[in-house]
Amino acid sequence: MRRLLGILPLAVMILSASAQEAFQFDVFKTSAGDLKITFIGHGSLMFTFGGKVIHVDPFTRVSDYTTLPKADLLLITHEHRDHLDLKAIEQIRTESTRIVLTETCAKQLAGGEVMANGDVKKVDEVTIEAVPAYNLVHKRENGQPFHAKGSGNGYVITFGNLRVYVAGDTENFPEMKDLKNIDVAFLPMNLPYTMTPEMVADAVRMFHPKILYPYHYGQPTPASSSIC
Repeated sequence: MRRLLGILPLAVMILSASAQEAFQFDVFKTSAGDLKITFIGHGSLMFTFGGKVIHVDPFTRVSDYTTLPKADLLLITHEHRDHLDLKAIEQIRTESTRIVLTETCAKQLAGGEVMANGDVKKVDEVTIEAVPAYNLVHKRENGQPFHAKGSGNGYVITFGNLRVYVAGDTENFPEMKDLKNIDVAFLPMNLPYTMTPEMVADAVRMFHPKILYPYHYGQPTPASSSIC
């Protein structure tokens, strides 16, 4: 984090902690009311807005989801097990939960609404844009990228007048220059699967978010080396 603060040309907000809360969170004012962003851990986030709860990539290794609010909306970025955790989803899903996911994820999880890169969908009071998420540099031993182009999604979620970009597992791909008016960005730094600090800095220069949260860094347990 110190290194990022030294090279990124924008303010980096640190998640604030409350002694009364189990998780760190920040609250943002929007034209349609407050948005509370709760950092659950790893690549998992929770948004609370307009009386609705949105979970992103819930993962049982970072939280007991039986203790968290049920999901009105679930966003799943891709099929890797630290993002598509069927046990976590079962614990927060209800009959009325809407699920947005990729075509590959839909093969494992029924009842979702598939979005591909470039799709836009309105869900209740928020607008969701599915954007690319993929590797160009970091690859497996067989030469295949850890995250192939077109398989996973990042999501830009518009809450009132506030636009939040959750990148998912990705590197700094060229299409990031097409991202517009991003207020808050979550960019991953889980090496070797996603971005180095230098890649994050390059991404920031491409689309200039007002606030950056580096997230999804490190490993949740020593045994999780295959997680990406």
